[in-house]
Amino acid sequence: MKPRTALITGITGQDGSYLAEHLLDLDYRVVGITRRTSSHADGRIQHLGDRVELFGADLLDQTSLLSIVDQVQPDEVYNLAAQSFVTTSWQQPVLTGEVTALGVTRLLEAARLACPTARVYQASSSEMFGNVTETPQNERTPFYPRSPYGISKLYGHWIAVNYRESYGMFVTSGILFNHESPRRGREFVTRKITHQVARIAHGLDRELRLGNLDARRDWGYAPDYVRTMREMLQRAQPQDYVVATGETHSVREFCELAFSEVGLDWEDHVVRDPSLLRPAEVDCLVGDASAARRDLGWTPGVGFADLVRIMVEADVMLVARELERRPTDEPLAAVPKWR
Repeated sequence: MKPRTALITGITGQDGSYLAEHLLDLDYRVVGITRRTSSHADGRIQHLGDRVELFGADLLDQTSLLSIVDQVQPDEVYNLAAQSFVTTSWQQPVLTGEVTALGVTRLLEAARLACPTARVYQASSSEMFGNVTETPQNERTPFYPRSPYGISKLYGHWIAVNYRESYGMFVTSGILFNHESPRRGREFVTRKITHQVARIAHGLDRELRLGNLDARRDWGYAPDYVRTMREMLQRAQPQDYVVATGETHSVREFCELAFSEVGLDWEDHVVRDPSLLRPAEVDCLVGDASAARRDLGWTPGVGFADLVRIMVEADVMLVARELERRPTDEPLAAVPKWR
C-alpha cells in the first residue's frame, strides 16, 4: 500500500521537527519545505537524515509553492511556517503580515489549483484572543489580537475558513496555546529563561533580564501538541479546535521552578527590564480544550513542572557541551558553578 504523503512548511522549526518525527513513525512519506537562507537552519531535523525530502520554497513566492504542491501531490499539508516571534512582529509588521497572513493564502491557493483533494492544517494561535473577552477561551470566544503577529494569525485563520466554505476544501485550523520544548527558539521567553538559567548555573552569566513577570500563559509540551494536528486531519469533516492544558502559570512561576532545578534562588538573578515590555500586553491566556478532548482524545502528557525540568536539563547539558569546546583561558562569571 502506498504511504500517505505529508507536506510540511516550517519543518525546521520546533513543531515541524516533532511533527516530522511523529509522521515518520506512522510510515508517512514526509516532504518538507525550507526557505533559502545564507546559513544552515536544519539543526532540529538533522537526525532524521534522508528520511525526509526537502524542497526549497517560500511563503512569499506563489510560484514556488504551486510548483512543489503540484510535484508532490500531498495527501496532507501542514502549514507551520510563519514569522512567529511576537516582539519581532512590532519591529517588522509588514514582513510578518506577508509571511504569517498572506503566506497562508498563497499556500491554500497552491493546494486549490494543484491538489484540491489534499487535507490542509493551518497553525492558528492563542495570540488571536489577545485582550480576552472571556476566560477560558474556546472555539467560540471572540478574537481581539494585540500584536501584528496575532492580527496576521487571525487573517490566516479566517482565510482558511473562507477556502473551506468557498471551495469545499478540507481545511482545519488548530488554535494551539503555548507549547514549549528544548527545541524552542531562544528568543521565546521560556527558552530564554531555561538557557540563561543553564548559563548562570555554569558560571557563564550573572543575571536574566525579563519584561512582564506577571504575564500568564497556558504552557504545554510541544510533542504532545503536534499529534493533535494529524488527528484533526483524520476527522470526517473539517473543524477548528482549541488545544490547551487548561492551566495557567506566570512567567514568575516559570522562573522560580527553572532556577530551583539548579539549586538557585530566582530573585538573586532575575532583573526586570522595562525595555522588554510589549507595546500592548496580553496578560492572561488559558484554553478550554473540551472539544479536542471529546473528538480527538486530547490529553496533555507532560505537566508544567515536568516541562520546566525537561527544558532546564536539556539546556544544562547543552551549555556543558559548549563549555567542553571553550578556550581554557576564557574567564567565567563570578558565580558558583552548578553541581
